Amino acid sequence: MFKCSRFDFLTRMVTSLCAVLLYSTSAGFSQSSAEQQLPAGAAQKKAEAACLGCHEARIIVQQRLDKTAWTKEVDKMTKWGAEVDPKDRDALIDYLNTNFSREQPAYEAPRIAAGSIEKSKRKR
Repeated sequence: MFKCSRFDFLTRMVTSLCAVLLYSTSAGFSQSSAEQQLPAGAAQKKAEAACLGCHEARIIVQQRLDKTAWTKEVDKMTKWGAEVDPKDRDALIDYLNTNFSREQPAYEAPRIAAGSIEKSKRKR
């Protein structure tokens, strides 16, 4: 019969628990980040190219800024390295203002239903 010390047993238990927690957490993050996308629009591809290299879409979609604030934000991000062609700048600002202005409904974060992590594990 195989015997292991208490230390070996505890080490295996802690390692297993950490693996389960890490897997559960990563399944939840991958599910929520996959759901967030920028809305369709004339400058959607420009926004994806300029913004999503550094940010997840959820950083943008939760914003509710006026046109002046979006202009400052685009100019700031351009100074910090976002690649925005100067001829696309105004179209990008208009896209962001149209979709994420103060006139838009408040952002509601997606919720993961209880048990959805277990369901996603079964699918894999």
